Amino acid sequence: MANITLGGNPIETTGQLPTVGTKAPDFTLTATDLSAKSNADYSGNRLILNIFPSIDTGTCAQSVRTFNEKASALDNTKVLCISKDLPFALARFCGAEGLDNVESLSDFRTGDFGKDYGITFKTGPLVPLLSRCIVVIDTDGTVLHAEQVAEIKDEPNYDSALASLA
Repeated sequence: MANITLGGNPIETTGQLPTVGTKAPDFTLTATDLSAKSNADYSGNRLILNIFPSIDTGTCAQSVRTFNEKASALDNTKVLCISKDLPFALARFCGAEGLDNVESLSDFRTGDFGKDYGITFKTGPLVPLLSRCIVVIDTDGTVLHAEQVAEIKDEPNYDSALASLA
């Protein structure tokens, strides 16, 4: 389990992120149109998984905006913004903000994504949401970069994630 903080207070997750060089776990998530999306739907693309607790917080919303801005310059790369928010909330936010370079997906149905990636909060006030993480996956499903943000209120290291694609 990972030990991270929220406002300096210790919080645990259910496991550990996949490590660089390993195969990323398969996933099935819910798109904003309520369809099921799996990693197989993105075959042949590099993936940036922007994972966060809730789109309705400032830091989470900023991470989606930032990746939306940077995503248009990335070749053969999809940015997937993942939380346990309802797909309707994710669609509302991206629609209101005019964000169309990222794709929003939800783990609200089963929670399997959070379990398989080891990032579901186990303790603290945000149980059972997902911790703030970035996972970059290459076209063959290998993890190129993995960051679990140590303080939940902080933004991820965008530059490090993007540099892993170079």
